Amino acid sequence: MAAKSPDAIALLKADHRAVEELFEKFESAKSAERQQALATQICTELVIHTMIEEELFYPALKGKIENDTLEEAYVEHDGAKLMIAQILDGAPGEDFFEAKVTVLSEEIKHHVHEEEMPKEGMFAQARATDVDLDALGAAMAERKAALKKQFEAGGVPTPTARTLSPVKLELGEPVA
Repeated sequence: MAAKSPDAIALLKADHRAVEELFEKFESAKSAERQQALATQICTELVIHTMIEEELFYPALKGKIENDTLEEAYVEHDGAKLMIAQILDGAPGEDFFEAKVTVLSEEIKHHVHEEEMPKEGMFAQARATDVDLDALGAAMAERKAALKKQFEAGGVPTPTARTLSPVKLELGEPVA
């Protein structure tokens, strides 16, 4: 008999704890190789996490929790995706690489706090709905496993932003 999947919220919280641990490991990593491996692992985990939230979890909550909460979550994801793309395109030793990982960590800590806040956070709101969190968790676990397999075979895809629109941005000379 297959092991029961965690409910949707338990699955997402487990992801949060795993990524927090990876960020801690990155902070203490000394070699460029270890930093690169950890940065790639962090980005991979976050891309998968954002995909299962945006494809399954958030749509299941639409109209059932505060709309502002969902909209902020999507925008926070897109902010993180910008930093993820920068990290995936960079390497340890390059200017600002470690700073970008640190800023991503801070963005994720904020996002996790917003989701996990007792009473008014997204997860607390979700628990108060009629959404079948067990069935949703099973679907999310299945999609997560498929994405991991896909990424192992073909690498981490470029993150997809859903709330941003093209803007003019001039890239100046790098900070010396």
